[in-house]
Amino acid sequence: MSEDTTSSQGAPEDGASRTVHLRTCPLCEAMCGLEVHVGTDAGTGEQRVELIRADRDDVWSKGYLCPKGTTLGHLHHDPDRLRAPVVREGDEWREVTWDEAFRRCSELLAPVIAEHGIGAVTAYVGNPLAHALSLSRYIGILIGMSGIPMIYSPGTVDQWPKNVSSHLMYGGMWRIPVPDIRRTDLIVMMGANPHASQGSLMACPDVMGELAAIRDRGGRVVVVDPRRTGTAERADEWLPIVPGTDAALLMAVVQVLFAEDLVAPGAAGEWIDGLDDVRALAADWTPERVTAVTGVPAERIRQLARELAGTERAVLYGRIGTCNQEFGTLASWLVDVVNILTGHLDTVGGAMFPRASAWPVTDLPMPELEHGVPNFGRWRSRVRGAPEVLGHVPVSCLAEEISTPGEGQIRALFTVAGNPVLSAPEGDHLDAALGGLDCMISVDNWINETTRHAHVILPGLSPLEQAHHDDLIWNFAVGSGAKFSEAIFPPADGRPEEWEILIRLAGACLGQPAEEVDVTAIDDGFFDVMASVHGLDGAEIRAGYERDGLPNAGPERLVDLTLRTGPFGDRYGEVPDGITLEKVRAEPHGIDLGPMVPQLPEVLRTEPRRIVLAPPYITDDLPRLAARLERPEGGLVLVSRRDLRSNNSWMHNVEVLVKGRPRCTLHVHPDDAARLGLLDGEPAQVSSETGSIEVPVEVTDAVMPGVVSLPHGWGHDRPGTRNAVARAHAGVNSNVLSPGTFVDVPSGNAAVNGIPVEVVAARVPEPVAGD
Repeated sequence: MSEDTTSSQGAPEDGASRTVHLRTCPLCEAMCGLEVHVGTDAGTGEQRVELIRADRDDVWSKGYLCPKGTTLGHLHHDPDRLRAPVVREGDEWREVTWDEAFRRCSELLAPVIAEHGIGAVTAYVGNPLAHALSLSRYIGILIGMSGIPMIYSPGTVDQWPKNVSSHLMYGGMWRIPVPDIRRTDLIVMMGANPHASQGSLMACPDVMGELAAIRDRGGRVVVVDPRRTGTAERADEWLPIVPGTDAALLMAVVQVLFAEDLVAPGAAGEWIDGLDDVRALAADWTPERVTAVTGVPAERIRQLARELAGTERAVLYGRIGTCNQEFGTLASWLVDVVNILTGHLDTVGGAMFPRASAWPVTDLPMPELEHGVPNFGRWRSRVRGAPEVLGHVPVSCLAEEISTPGEGQIRALFTVAGNPVLSAPEGDHLDAALGGLDCMISVDNWINETTRHAHVILPGLSPLEQAHHDDLIWNFAVGSGAKFSEAIFPPADGRPEEWEILIRLAGACLGQPAEEVDVTAIDDGFFDVMASVHGLDGAEIRAGYERDGLPNAGPERLVDLTLRTGPFGDRYGEVPDGITLEKVRAEPHGIDLGPMVPQLPEVLRTEPRRIVLAPPYITDDLPRLAARLERPEGGLVLVSRRDLRSNNSWMHNVEVLVKGRPRCTLHVHPDDAARLGLLDGEPAQVSSETGSIEVPVEVTDAVMPGVVSLPHGWGHDRPGTRNAVARAHAGVNSNVLSPGTFVDVPSGNAAVNGIPVEVVAARVPEPVAGD
């Protein structure tokens, strides 16, 4: 929707007019509705974003918006953002036409594949794909059609343990239950800080408002975290916990539930296998056994179990802090186990399975990973021998696969909307390795710490130059809905969209000149495959689109297909009142399709349809956790954090988000600071087994003793980047301290929380008089 306006924000300047566009913010899982006010200069015709504010009539976010959402105009107008492809020649970049850029991609790829095969090619795909209309739907073509044997992603630094536990328990890696936060009376949050990041694997706008609502109706909010986060500040209780021991705490909770006869799975119990197995496994995990290692008193553990079991509408929610630690899979599994044992799975106010209006590409059948079969380790990485899990190995393997000579060495790399030099463990090693590639092609809008090594950069459109529709994110949402946003600014004539770029690159991997690839034919074939998943004839449907003047190519056609064949869709006329893209487009504030509803057993993809409560692949890791209980305590451990105004590594080139007090500081508890001689505002040297950095100290009791904290995504001081604002607020790269081999064993997920470190003062000596 757009309309001319002279709103309460004031009349346009002389010679200008203002138009208001409604959008969904694409920056995180909250999916907040925006009003984007665009001014047009009457003399020049130039259009600029003048204001972004919350859409008070958005059916989903209802007027909520965080500071990041107001900066889409800054991202769009950023002078450092690439508008045309560039080719690197030595240390210099040259802007080229799209045809020349595609020709260069083919020239680089062809000799690599001819000599070494497609196995010498891989890709790294970044988090923004989950929020991008084109990239999210067409990255599968680049991976699948090209024949690339495997890819790397931030998934193994983020949520891979949850994918593993969901795959084995429910039969699908994205079958992830989320808290029914809007209707619960008790929420226990572990390793989650929505004050900074909104929901995560829990799409919900204004999570902090929802937590306040729980308390207002007489409920309770408990936060279990090594840090007193902004979320913990607003909770009823903060329970500090030693990093990496969440699974031990939850095993003790499970033991109490059985020992005190509090297990009552409720309606979900009809579909559970393995209850007695869990009882036996938990028998000796008493609160007294784990209290010393977790830091949580034994009686408080018992009370926690009783509260969860005794509250009719309660839920345990574990997020990134429970995933990216050394026992991430056990912790992720146990979150679900506790919800199941206390009767809070698939019930109102508990953990429920979302019902997205459109199904995502990630929902396509994966024959080798159907029915929750634990067939992991189908292959191992060449250098480290890391076992494959759900098609991935740790992202830290990428550097050694590039730099280590021999059969199977990676010689060509695609990066798509990612910056692993800053976001991957041992990113400094990857930084050193990238320069040795024969071919590096990046689909990215900036020359950042990673893409500075590329031979060709193919920029996508800004978020405001393309339409937007979430599908993957609705699969984590606390309610059902549908929203579609039209593009605000038209891209330059002849500029391809991201989906076309990915198709051409896939064709280049097959030996076709990228600039000559038949994009339409491949797009049609992809649509036909997607349609066949629901038993439909793609060619017949495409003919109907052409006949009726509907979107006849690209991601919008796929959006229509997935909406129509989703749970609320019209099935191409079979359900007259069902939704279509056309109907969603007609409601620019969105369509509310209701709260979550119980879905067992239909949501299960195990064979038969049962919940596997004690998957052996996961429970076999309990002896490793038991050994952790005997590990001597002592020394400092590092945990990560995020700021409300930050979004991984890619929002630091926005001045309004990074100005003010420094945010890249080392949080140190006052007791530790006094013991180590650290002073607030002075530099400290932080060292791990893999590296060392120097960073200013911030003394605060917001971390528990024995724990220090650094934000991730910083370190913008590399030569050759073009991000002026970020460089002026460079910070340090915390992943220099992250050992690439420090992982959660069952999932291969990086353990970036709980890293042993040493911290010493790095103050510059005061000058001596007379010097």
